[in-house]
Amino acid sequence: MTCKGICVRYKAQKPVGTGRYASGQRRCQICEIFIKWEGLWCPCCGYRLRTKPRNLKYKAKLRARVEADSIEAEAKAVEVESVAKTTKAKAKTTKAKAAKTTKAKAAKTAKGKEKTACQYCSKPYVFIDKHQNKCKKNPDNE
Repeated sequence: MTCKGICVRYKAQKPVGTGRYASGQRRCQICEIFIKWEGLWCPCCGYRLRTKPRNLKYKAKLRARVEADSIEAEAKAVEVESVAKTTKAKAKTTKAKAAKTTKAKAAKTAKGKEKTACQYCSKPYVFIDKHQNKCKKNPDNE
């Protein structure tokens, strides 16, 4: 378990305004650097990456930041729900209008294009002449 120098590619800059662990950076003890890596193991030496600080002071800071982020996310979720309720009411009226128009269109197309049964295979088709020329059960095609 020695550093092979691969981790230099993933070396992370110190974030401004947040902590390293809070911004998603991880620390490798062998390579002695913070890296931006999603896995649990160091891509360089294979050692387990540290995702939380050891020091009690920094643990408290991280915990406070995580709690603040979760409260902020809940507030956004409440806002989204209230917006969604108002849009659902509008969507229901537009869906009803759309359903009426599609039903009317379907009725017109059904009346305009009547299907006729094929005399060879007895399946209904709109363009019966075209089908009867290509029908597999038509003795003239064989």
